[in-house]
Amino acid sequence: MRIDETTPSGAVELRPLSARSVVLSLLLGVHPPEVPGRDLARAVESFGVGGSTLRAALSRMTAAGDLLRTDTGYRIGERLLERQRRQDDALHPRTRAWDGDWEMAVITATGRGPAERADLRARLTALRLAELREGVWLRPANLLRPVPDDLAAVLQPFTARPAQPGRDLAATLWPLGTWAATARALLGHIARVDHPADRLTTLAAALRHLLADPVLPPELLPADWPGAALRTAYADYQRELADAVRRT
Repeated sequence: MRIDETTPSGAVELRPLSARSVVLSLLLGVHPPEVPGRDLARAVESFGVGGSTLRAALSRMTAAGDLLRTDTGYRIGERLLERQRRQDDALHPRTRAWDGDWEMAVITATGRGPAERADLRARLTALRLAELREGVWLRPANLLRPVPDDLAAVLQPFTARPAQPGRDLAATLWPLGTWAATARALLGHIARVDHPADRLTTLAAALRHLLADPVLPPELLPADWPGAALRTAYADYQRELADAVRRT
């Protein structure tokens, strides 16, 4: 899982809010991901989303299949349930004690077009694997997560024990200093901002960053790794959003 090494160390990417992003942030943060329409309308007001803007956004999102209209409100569509699962995994990754083994996935399929190759790379990255060289992907075998069955048709999995020291190999596969610097910058933003829209923008950036956390064993991480602190900050905010929806 590579992080863009062209981004300056500690840089924070804050994307402008849209009505769609506000609605999705609220729905993806509640379980089950369904909110009555009236409660949703009240909850988005604090983020500067008015009634007509919300109605237009809900109409577009329903037409696109992002949302499903229910008897009482809206819930996220099937495609976005996978996004919620990835978000939940980013906040609460399931791990095991590391015994020194590494997962290795070697791509065996040939003749794939650019779109198929890009999709496969994205899927392997989402599994928190990193590319050692073309067609060879690695990570420490400390994660408890399923590998989709359909990937068996395009790659061969192995368990490996590289000769290179684990810390050195991890530093080769992931720009850990860049990730940590950005995480600390995000934590600083989170501590400073208090306007609801600014907090949502900042915490959305934090979630995107957590999706790129390789979730390495503690033995392979630099000192003072900020991953746990960033997860805690986002989990606290997610509960805050869920409580806001329930209070409306």
